[in-house]
Amino acid sequence: MYSFTEENYLKAIYKLSERAPDSITTNAIAEVLETKAASVTDMIKKLSDKKLLKYEKYRGVALTEKGRLIAVETVRKHRLWETFLHEKLEFGWDEVHDIAEQLEHINSEALTNKLDDFLGNPSHDPHGDPIPTRSGEIKKSDLILLCDAKLKQKVLMSGVVDHSAPFLQHLNKIALALGCQIEVLDKNEYDGSIEIKLGSSSHLHLSKEVAKNILVKIR
Repeated sequence: MYSFTEENYLKAIYKLSERAPDSITTNAIAEVLETKAASVTDMIKKLSDKKLLKYEKYRGVALTEKGRLIAVETVRKHRLWETFLHEKLEFGWDEVHDIAEQLEHINSEALTNKLDDFLGNPSHDPHGDPIPTRSGEIKKSDLILLCDAKLKQKVLMSGVVDHSAPFLQHLNKIALALGCQIEVLDKNEYDGSIEIKLGSSSHLHLSKEVAKNILVKIR
């Protein structure tokens, strides 16, 4: 049994390892969890003493196998609860994250498995993130950032990097959602913005900040 804070740290480190496995610093963890670097240092020592992670000065943090299993299970519960809230209780995809942050700490394997079955064993959550299986496996992503798509390339919007409510609400306003068919019409080399065709007709101009937070699959 681990505290909410310990599980949140392990989850944050796991998510950082998905992006950059060789460079997980205390500052990076502090930024993700919106806390002070000194607090991160204290927690790293605590988790290291419990054999949940390894820390080498100047080389960063890495989860042990035990730590990874706890992190993946927490991620699994979080994404299943997000899916339940979105599909069954009709919360918006911009509303589910904070609620799931609380529900993910319910320590009941039976409940998690029944929730999974009740939802039909979904493979992805409302933000397009893969949901780990009961054995802790996660499907590898073949998605790319929209900002990295080539000119004239046709792609399918399949996920988001930024799960914050303001970003998702912005996407709602411009009618960008998972499953949208996109064609890259123009890329501005100066400011990184792009122009896209949405579906068969609508044209949108997206800033670099938006384009780098949208995940797409090449069609």
